Amino acid sequence: MPEKNELAAPDTRAELDTVINIVYLTPENSEFGKLNEFITLKTKLPGENGEVEEKEWQRIHLHRAFPFDMPENYISVLDKDKKEIGLIKNIDDFDSDTAKLLKDELERKYYSPVILKIHSIKERYGYSYWVVDTDAGKMNYTLQDTFRSILHAGSDRVFIIDMDGNRYEIPDLSKLDFKSYKKIELYL
Repeated sequence: MPEKNELAAPDTRAELDTVINIVYLTPENSEFGKLNEFITLKTKLPGENGEVEEKEWQRIHLHRAFPFDMPENYISVLDKDKKEIGLIKNIDDFDSDTAKLLKDELERKYYSPVILKIHSIKERYGYSYWVVDTDAGKMNYTLQDTFRSILHAGSDRVFIIDMDGNRYEIPDLSKLDFKSYKKIELYL
């Protein structure tokens, strides 16, 4: 019969550290820039041998880890193949020009027209066809699985993702007019 100590769980923190190696990008080790409408990155990070290695990417992608709760914190920085380079804890840790560059790129990527009014929602063969007024004008879009395409972000905030991956936002369902609310109510 094994002794009690043999059954004890190993140090999971130490095991995780060997599997997960989070690289934090800071103003001290990273320099962001812009070239031909793409965000670039130069880093000076410790390599596998412990020595500082300089690397450069001509195009990176930004991804919010918590897009609704912390839109400017924990930003994953990915290379062109979507492999993570590192994580930004807080955009505001960088100088104002770099912070603006990063925030502008995130706003572009996560652009979501605000739905002001829903004119119609028609269902056909598992798809729903929407006609709405947004803060960017009148729009038509299609949802493939309507129930799964509507995401709740808080009690009254809703995001809708169409077949093409475009996002639309209703910041407060209670502020929709009665007819618009009745059209979307079935899917909430």
